[in-house]
Amino acid sequence: MSEPDLNLLTALEALLMEGSVAGAARRLRLSPSAMSRTLSRLRAATGDPLLARAGRGMALTPHAEALRGEIGAVAEAALAALRPAPTLDVKTIDRIFTIRANEGFVEIFAARLAAAARAAAPRARLRFAPKPDKNPRPLRDGVVDIDIGVLGEQGPELKARALFRDGFVGVARTGHPLLREPAITPAAFAACGHVVATRRGVLTGPVDEALAGLGLRRDIAVLVPNFPAVLTIAATSDLIGLATRSYVEARLGAGGGPALVSFALPVATPEITVSEIWHPRMDADAAHRWLRGLVVEVCRGR
Repeated sequence: MSEPDLNLLTALEALLMEGSVAGAARRLRLSPSAMSRTLSRLRAATGDPLLARAGRGMALTPHAEALRGEIGAVAEAALAALRPAPTLDVKTIDRIFTIRANEGFVEIFAARLAAAARAAAPRARLRFAPKPDKNPRPLRDGVVDIDIGVLGEQGPELKARALFRDGFVGVARTGHPLLREPAITPAAFAACGHVVATRRGVLTGPVDEALAGLGLRRDIAVLVPNFPAVLTIAATSDLIGLATRSYVEARLGAGGGPALVSFALPVATPEITVSEIWHPRMDADAAHRWLRGLVVEVCRGR
């Protein structure tokens, strides 16, 4: 059997990303007929049609869909092997980097990251994108440069570096009856009304699992999408909430604030490691490496 032509990798990536011969031809600046001939060669090499007629358009076959998540990294690795190692002058970086993170991370770190980036690379710009879910596809498709989260939330092929350890604390308004107790018991904690941050409407987490082991269950009254809303509601009602220790300390200081007090939870919950996560195809990108190092430097120096 003859070896496959590695020149076809770029064409395969274009076809899978565009989902059409015409789109791939435009992307590669080829004529439609030349791209059609290349598709024939790809079909012969892969043993799969790759694109199939679907109404008036074309659709990727299941095999092509499976390849789609891998081809970018494979093509980039092959091309990177043929390039000289780049030397980077950070001051010349002129591009927008997209960091996907939740509201708490943005509130704590965005200003410091922006200042550090501007000092080192004046023409680099940071875009903080919302994180409505844990879908790894934006990283695979190159829409997001870095995702901030917990390792294991995304696909196994992604790479990560730890930024800091975190955990959860309780929050309640100053003068809340729960805080007058000599010691906050699991039963007293569970009996309070709770405001819960959840992106997808999930009502249970590590705290609930620990309470369930004691035969207890939280009285959840309000669901909100993020920690800022938790703190706002807890500060102006008798509901109590949970938020990450890093976010609460940044907002209120380690001991709390004038309208809100933080307290240790009466049940043990595992700590979490917050990491920066990226797609392996960006490993060799010098500017991306600079950005990853900057995120580590800012987050660990908080």
